[in-house]
Amino acid sequence: MENKNKLKIGIAGVGHLGTLHLKMLLQSDNCTVTGIYDGNIENLNKKAEEYSVKAFENYDQFLEHCDAVSIAVSTPAHYEIAKQALLSGRHIFIEKPITSTIEEAVELCRIADERGLKIQVGHIERFNPAILAVEKYSISPLFIQTDRLAQFNPRGSDVAVVLDLMIHDIDLILSLIKSKVVKIDASGVAVVSDYLDIANARIEFENGAVAVVTASRISQKKMRKMRIFQKDHYISLDFNSGVAEVFRLVDPKVNHQITGISFGSIGTGENIKSIVYEQPEVIEINALKHELSLFIDAVLNDTTPVVSGVDGLEALKIAEQIIKKIEESAAKLKV
Repeated sequence: MENKNKLKIGIAGVGHLGTLHLKMLLQSDNCTVTGIYDGNIENLNKKAEEYSVKAFENYDQFLEHCDAVSIAVSTPAHYEIAKQALLSGRHIFIEKPITSTIEEAVELCRIADERGLKIQVGHIERFNPAILAVEKYSISPLFIQTDRLAQFNPRGSDVAVVLDLMIHDIDLILSLIKSKVVKIDASGVAVVSDYLDIANARIEFENGAVAVVTASRISQKKMRKMRIFQKDHYISLDFNSGVAEVFRLVDPKVNHQITGISFGSIGTGENIKSIVYEQPEVIEINALKHELSLFIDAVLNDTTPVVSGVDGLEALKIAEQIIKKIEESAAKLKV
């Protein structure tokens, strides 16, 4: 890079999400937005004028002006846009899911590894205030339940709800449960689109932990919640509000452990434990701005991105297994 202090970055795809990327990157002190690219020329020129940035109708020319690309095109277009960027020696931030297929994701990771380039995947829930609020706790889940429900929106319906919504929770679960997936059961149906609109999966891990994951894009109400159960802890995370709630069992004889509201006690004699409720302080943060800044830092400082291409690949592998299980179940029902 010509300037070690600022990253030259371009945005590929300036639809709804790409425009948010553009807004956040224009606010960054560590990068310079060198231009935008979009296949919709009318929208491209409109955004260029609105945000006073250079528009590129030719992707090769666009790449010549940047050191890194923030990719927010539609999921089916991720692979070709990302591959061309990597082959041109550009680092990439790519929205989730990393690609439509495992083979495509493997190829992108291979190219990046061979050329010493960074890939960061936009699994934005890693930076949700609710998750950040519980970083101080030791999280070792035995059971996780997630519910991610949304009203139908044509944007995102070009892929199954597993890749559109559920993959957020899959990535979070894989980051929390450090164990190999050994079994998956799943079911789901397409209701208003040509792809799965509602899905449920049960994921079992080698260490005995279990995750039950539900995602729907045909709900009347919006919900994004995760419940974590582990030894002496129950943790509830609301990704909509960014609020985390923690219930802990603590030894009353160890005074420094009791920092929240007491909800009484459980057990008898030497085994008695206090029930403590805590609501960690909500961290005021723009998750998209934060993850983009971490990508810029990873490139400038030559460090591993927080959510690497391999992380995106692993989440995609589980998502694909869930989709396959649902397809197998549907095939049996048609017999």
